[in-house]
Amino acid sequence: MFRTIAFIGSGLIGSALARLSVEAGLDVIVSNSRGPDSLRGLVTELGRHACAATSTEAAVTGDLVVVTIPFGAHRVLPVDILAGRIVVDTMNYYPERDERVPELDAGEVTSSELLQRCLVDAHVVKAVNNVDHIRVTTAARPPGAPDRSALPIAGDDPDAKAVVAEYLSAIGYDAVDIGALVDSWRSEPGTPIYLDAYLPRAPHGMDEDRARRWFRTAPNVPVSATRVRELVADAVRAGARRGTFTGLPPGFVATIEGTEFTVL
Repeated sequence: MFRTIAFIGSGLIGSALARLSVEAGLDVIVSNSRGPDSLRGLVTELGRHACAATSTEAAVTGDLVVVTIPFGAHRVLPVDILAGRIVVDTMNYYPERDERVPELDAGEVTSSELLQRCLVDAHVVKAVNNVDHIRVTTAARPPGAPDRSALPIAGDDPDAKAVVAEYLSAIGYDAVDIGALVDSWRSEPGTPIYLDAYLPRAPHGMDEDRARRWFRTAPNVPVSATRVRELVADAVRAGARRGTFTGLPPGFVATIEGTEFTVL
């Protein structure tokens, strides 16, 4: 059983999950590359169930470790400390942001498989990589709620996936097991379950300012476990995709996980 959730990375997704974790009655440890002092504001906001630490300290202390950093930085993770631990991988590979990886560009491997190769003795589970930081907060619902959404998870260790599913349930989501890490491409950028499913269709003809306001204020669309399975089954693999969502006008600059991408 987990009690303390450690976050390596405190960007938009990491901070949102930390808030949901505290609301669920869990203790959280937040960390980033800039050091604990840079996290004072977030810790104050989160309250007495939160503290800041270095990434190494967080990895040592957490019962469950959530990695939410740019994929290109995954090689700096504390490999030895994470050995034997369950690591929740929320990362996506964005070619425009990360160092290009030919294997990923060609669709020959998934980013989570590469993370597992790096963290050879950890138990990596892909989760919470397919929803934006706003909807992951607004869509959270208690168990049994008719409008509770589900999120896909993937991993090679069934026991680790069960723990991550329990964590997702605690913070407001059902979990749908979509297979092993080799199957995790089905929730990567550009697939039907990535972002769009949790958003209403964007109005046509928006300028950039209106599109940004729409994204910030658009309500969440509940996505059931059944619907997740349907969308995952419809996924077609085509190499690395852009981290954007459909419906926005050409030239719009979308911010995903703190990084800007232009919709073509």
